[in-house]
Parts: sequence; C-alpha cells; structure tokens
Amino acid sequence: MSTPGLPMKVPAPGLPARVRIHEVGARDGLQNEKRAVPTEVKAEFIRRLAVAGLTTIEATSFVHPQWVPQLADAEQLFPLLGDIADVGDVALPVLVPNERGLDRALALGARSIAVFGSATETFAARNLNRTVDESLAMFEPVVARARAEKLRVRGYLSMCFGDPWEGAVPVAQVVRVAKALMDLGCDELSLGDTIGVATPGHVTALLTALNDSAVPTEAIGVHFHDTYGQALSNTLAALQHGVSTVDASAGGLGGCPYAKSATGNLATEDLVWMLEGLGIETGVDLVELTATSVWLAEHLGRPSPSRTVRALTPPPSSSPTRSE
Repeated sequence: MSTPGLPMKVPAPGLPARVRIHEVGARDGLQNEKRAVPTEVKAEFIRRLAVAGLTTIEATSFVHPQWVPQLADAEQLFPLLGDIADVGDVALPVLVPNERGLDRALALGARSIAVFGSATETFAARNLNRTVDESLAMFEPVVARARAEKLRVRGYLSMCFGDPWEGAVPVAQVVRVAKALMDLGCDELSLGDTIGVATPGHVTALLTALNDSAVPTEAIGVHFHDTYGQALSNTLAALQHGVSTVDASAGGLGGCPYAKSATGNLATEDLVWMLEGLGIETGVDLVELTATSVWLAEHLGRPSPSRTVRALTPPPSSSPTRSE
C-alpha cells in the first residue's frame, strides 16, 4: 500500500543525481538467519528484487559451508538465476574468501566478485583466522586472477568505525588497510560500519582521509548498520561528500555472525524513501520492493524490521466486533 504524493520531493543542494543501491539482502541478510532459507525461496527473492528495479544484487557467498552454513547451497542457487538477465542489466556479485572460492564462482560463470577484509586485527583473526596483512596477502592472487578474467572486484572492509573488542578504530588505521585493498586492484571499496557505531562527522572524516590518500570518492561505497539508529544520517553525510553507491538490505535483514553486537543492515526501503524525498534517482519501485520484503518476511515467520515496510503495509484485517 503506497501513500499518494509522499514522500514529497524536495531536492537538497550538493547531492548526487542518482544513487546505485548495492542490495545485500540475499547474501548478507540471509547468512545471519538461524535456519537456512530454501534455495528456491532465495532464487525467487532475488528475482523479485530485480523486478523491483535493483540492478546490483549480491547473490550468495562461496565461503566454505562450515563457516556460513546458511549459504551452503551456492552451487545450487546460482544456476537458478540465469533468467535474471531477462529482467534487465542486473549484476549478481558473489563473495569469495580465497582462490578456492574464486574457482567455485568462476565455474558457475560469476562475473562480479567481492573479497572481505578487516580494519582490525581481532576481527581479522575471528573472521578470517589471519592477521590483517596475512588476509591481504591471501586476497592478492584472488584479485589478480579475477582481473585477468575481466571480473569486477569489490573490496569489503569491516570494522571501519568501531570494533566490539578493540573499541574505536583510528581513521589512519582504516585508511592503511583500505588503500592496501585498492592497491591490489579492487574496482570498488565498501566501508563497513559493522557494529553500527558511526556518526556523520566520523563518516566525513574517514572519507576525507581516504581522498587525501588517493582513494577517489567515486570508488567508494558505504555499508551502514542501524544499531544506534544512525544509518540514514550517516548515509546522508556520505552523499554530501559525493558518494553515490550505498549498500542496503531489503527489509533490513542481516547482521554479522562473527560480531554479535551487529544488528540489521540499513533497510533498502528506508533508504529509497529518503532518496526519493531528496529527488535522487534509484530506479527502484518502492511499492514492489516493499511487497517483496513482506513476502520474504512471511517465509521467515516474522515481520520486517524496516520502518518503511511497516508504514506502507496495511495491518492485518481483524474481524469486526459486534456492538451489544
């Protein structure tokens, strides 16, 4: 159910004319579910996201099933997505941790991959069982081979603003690892606020420091979690800096299985509502997207945490009471 005439479009100066939403619900969202979602449901979810107008939909992960059992069906899922090409020009990036993961992705015809690093040593040890520098060394041949195969490569960097074990993360520390990831040959860098502690000033300071270290704004995406209700304000700060790629998860699904204080991602619907109000193009049909999140929530057996989904979804009808 839509709200006619809303949000009212009132553009603000200095913002991008268009934002590309990097949809992570099917991978980052579903990997945090306690129970695995059936492969056919995942495939239908991705199809519905494409119909809603999302053009970058992260499909799955080729991490060893022992570590992320919820995505153990990557080999079964990816072949079911061939019809996505009929929806439009849709990219289906997949997450790979190492060369073995890249082998699996290439065997299925993936054309876009992502590697995932950490700005902090504790999270690198817990998530990758390596030091930060050891993880960068592991990614080097992965990125080199992917580039040789003409794949697009994204580098995720976790714990850019705070770490549950180490606390606040110095900006210079994040810049060092981010620059190293880009120097490997990544096309794009996604800055992850994994536990949702960032604030707008911190976002601006990090983006400025990255620019000062020759990481261009156009190569940067942002990935915010809404733990403290700051995801949209942090996104706006990034937009004001010129960032035009924003990660979000349909229905606000997700967290991080290796950082227990990480709550859901920024909901794609909440992001689209704000961007539409600012007159920023996304190509996303908010009504279609909301219906998709409601559909998935029914499969998951719980309501969507997205405020926009809840606002646009009529409450279940109740039987009328009889007056006495």
